This record gives sequence, C-alpha cells and structure tokens, in this order.
Amino acid sequence: MTLLHRARQGEIPGAISRAAGEEGIQPDKLRDLVAAGRAVIPRNRKRREILPVAIGEGLRVKVNANVGSSRDRANVADEIEKTRVAVAAGADAVMDLSTGGPIDEIRRAILAECPVPVGTVPVYQAAADAASRGKSWVELAADDFFDGILKQAEDGVDFMTVHCGVTREALTRLVREGRRLDIVSRGGSLLAEWMGHNGRENPFFEHYDRLLDICREYDITLSLGDGLRPGCLADATDRAQVHELLMLGELTDRAWKRDVQVMIEGPGHVPLHQIAANVQLQKRLCHGAPFYVLGPLVTDIAPGYDHITSAIGGAIAAWSGADFLCYVTPSEHLRLPTVDDVRTGVVASRIAAHAADIARGIPGAMERDNRMADARRNLDWKAQIELSLDPETARALRGGSLPTVDESACTMCADLCAIKTSQKAIRRG
Repeated sequence: MTLLHRARQGEIPGAISRAAGEEGIQPDKLRDLVAAGRAVIPRNRKRREILPVAIGEGLRVKVNANVGSSRDRANVADEIEKTRVAVAAGADAVMDLSTGGPIDEIRRAILAECPVPVGTVPVYQAAADAASRGKSWVELAADDFFDGILKQAEDGVDFMTVHCGVTREALTRLVREGRRLDIVSRGGSLLAEWMGHNGRENPFFEHYDRLLDICREYDITLSLGDGLRPGCLADATDRAQVHELLMLGELTDRAWKRDVQVMIEGPGHVPLHQIAANVQLQKRLCHGAPFYVLGPLVTDIAPGYDHITSAIGGAIAAWSGADFLCYVTPSEHLRLPTVDDVRTGVVASRIAAHAADIARGIPGAMERDNRMADARRNLDWKAQIELSLDPETARALRGGSLPTVDESACTMCADLCAIKTSQKAIRRG
C-alpha cells in the first residue's frame, strides 16, 4: 500500500508521524492533508531510512537543490560534494539532473549519501542510455523511456519529474500563438523533438497508466513537470503554459485514483505582478496539489545574480501559496554550478522560504527572528552568528573586519552604534 492509500484509510504511518513532529503539528492533521492530496511526503519504499519531508498546504515552505553532471562536466566526487553542501546549507530535498558521464554511478552515490528525499528527471536517463548505445534520441521506443524509469525506481528515487503534459495539442497551441523563447525545459524540448520526428504522442501521456503502475509499486511521488514553462517574461502565462497546466490537473485526478502522491511543477520566468495569479491558477486547476516552482525569476537580465531574482519571485510565490521552491544559483543560464554556487543558491532560496513562512503565519516561523533581535539588542555577536541562516559567511564577514576600539560594536558604526546610543537615551529618559 502507498502512503496515500494508508492515509486515506485513516492510518498514521511512521513517516507521517515523524514529519508532523518536524512541522510542529498534530499527526492526524498531516495525515488528513496527505489523504486529500494537499501534502506529499516523498519516499520510495525501497529507500533506506531518510528524513521524512512533508511538502504542502500550511506547512513550512521547502527548498530543493539541483545537482548533477553534464556531458561537458562529469565527476562523481564533485556531485557528491555538492549534495553534501546542499544538505548542510539546509536543502530539504536534492534532485540529480545528471545528463552526462557515469549517471547511474552518480545517482546511486547520491542516494547512498543523501539523508533527504532525492528526485530525478528520468527522461535524461533515456537520452543518456540511447547515446551509450550509439542511438539517436529520437530513435527510442516507448519501452526505452520506461526502462529508465524502472531502473531509477529500483535504485530508490523518491520523486520523479515527468513531463506528461507536453502533448501534441499543447505544442500546436505554442506554435500557433508564437513564443519569444520557445521551449526552455530540457525534458520538454527532448519530448517535443521526439514527437515531431516520430509523428506520435508523448509516451508519458499516451502510457500514463503504465507510469502510475510504477509509481504505485515503489510509492514514488510523481512531480508533474512543466515542460512548457516560460523561459522569459514575454512568454509567461501564455496559452501553451496554461493548456499544459489544465492537462496536469486532469492527470492529477488520475494519479490520486491510483493512490499515487502528486506535486505540480510551475513556471520559471514570471513578471512580479503575475506570480500570485499563476499560483492561484495552479491551485484551482490542480485541486490544491502541492506546487513546486523554479524561482520564479522576475527579470531576464541578471545573469550571475539569478539566485537573487529567483529569491524575490520565490518569496512572492510561496507567500501566494507555492509549497516547494527549486533553488536557482548564480550560475543559472551561464554554466554548471560549482560547490560554492550550490551553497549560495540554497541560502538564497531558504531566505525566500523563511520570509514566506512568516507571511503565511506558520507557527513559530518568527521565533528565530525574535531571538536575533534580542541578540542584536544585547550586542551578542556569537548568538547573532549562530542564529544566521548562513553562520559560516556571517562569521567570516564579522571576523574579517573586527573593530579596533570597541569590540562590542562593528566597523560600520563604531562609537556611533545606534543600539548603544539608544539604550543610553532610553535610560536617561
């Protein structure tokens, strides 16, 4: 039985109980959210013990970090180090997006190392396997797509992004309306090329029940991918994106009927004023299923700083109801992320998630902020650093510029410290 099935039967499995403890809510409340499809707890039944992470309505906003090789940069040790750094920086989940090199070895090493849920995009497996056999991507048969999914399911992958909504009809709408940047999803573009070459429907849509059979057998959470997400502001909320979302809502219903947990993935580049509407539209069309967003990025012109553009959009999206933020690193649009990029991306997304938790009224969300305010009032630098989202960076910045006269102050204000001055003023009053 899947976790969703057990929750619908009124059970409270250990994963739900432990995740509820992490959230500070009653287990029966989380069970009801899972049973209704409004929360998911990704965990493959073959996976060793991992931290149960609940994603969904009324819960703390979670952060995912992408790692993985490319055909230009493929090193197992590098991807393991990125995984370790991502988790240490506070990522709630990790996705292995490897497309080159020994991708099976990389995935299995990450699964063995990572204490939080691990996701993948299995269509990359199919493309890599085809290349290893000297075949073109477009020569693959439907069975080849599903062989990759089964391999990853057996390895223990907890959630999978599958672009089931990239249908021939959706592509027709995209072409008819026109786009400035066409398709920016790797999985979406690969499937579009395959469909165009073969004159056939998307195998993941045509054989969706087969996909659900695998997810049900291994209790994998299905992350319905946004293969037609906008890759620039000009394409946001167009017909192709909305048509795909409509289809994902229907596919959500079918998955729930098979006791399969579902998340919905959302757009990448969205103007600030359209973010709330995008979230509300997803929640309405997909019946409150957890929403997983890439950013969204609120401008197209900040390469090198897209962790910031993403954090701005992520905070607004999460405040509006998104449940899961996929980080974006400073390397977005430029290169494969480094270990330092991974750390920076996770912290930026955690800032966005935390800001949204406060705005959403998550119980206890502001407790750490209140403790930070107390530490600042007391000029307790040790506590300030320990309470930081990134203590390592805070410690380095403080230590790199210590005051020479008054150690209780900082080199910004020195003897004009506002906190010390106001305390004297208040005492005199």
